[in-house]
Amino acid sequence: MPDYRRLYVPGGTYFFTVNLANRQSTLLTDEIEKLRIAYRAVSKTWPFETIAICILPDHLHCIWSLPEGDANFSTRWRLIKLNFSKSVAKSDDPAQGRRPGERGIWQRRYWEQLVRDERDLETCINYVYGNPVKHGLVAEIPDWPYSSWHRDHKA
Repeated sequence: MPDYRRLYVPGGTYFFTVNLANRQSTLLTDEIEKLRIAYRAVSKTWPFETIAICILPDHLHCIWSLPEGDANFSTRWRLIKLNFSKSVAKSDDPAQGRRPGERGIWQRRYWEQLVRDERDLETCINYVYGNPVKHGLVAEIPDWPYSSWHRDHKA
């Protein structure tokens, strides 16, 4: 097994993919308000800027810019996952094979990529916003309601 190490850059900008354990679930969009509450609560105590975000039924993509001198995205994700997990019904929790006390809603890990420059950022933003189209959930980007695309493209 490879020895995976995360790249922590204080004040960095990161692209994330975070998945539910059950990839056929629709929990994230079914419980979108609970996810929003968990996300906002963490962002108040552990600030970060959300450059782009898109919530799909079973996973989410987002781009964060961390405060200068701060590289601790791991704690932020742990708290978002924890707060959301606590807010949803236990019947939505496929906890088989988990450690004692651990909820089974999320995959244990997540994927992150350090955004290295403006071109990389543009590519990541396009990926985030285009993901519902890629997955066949909508025909056009503006048709997906769970995306910061609407914030960024107000008429």
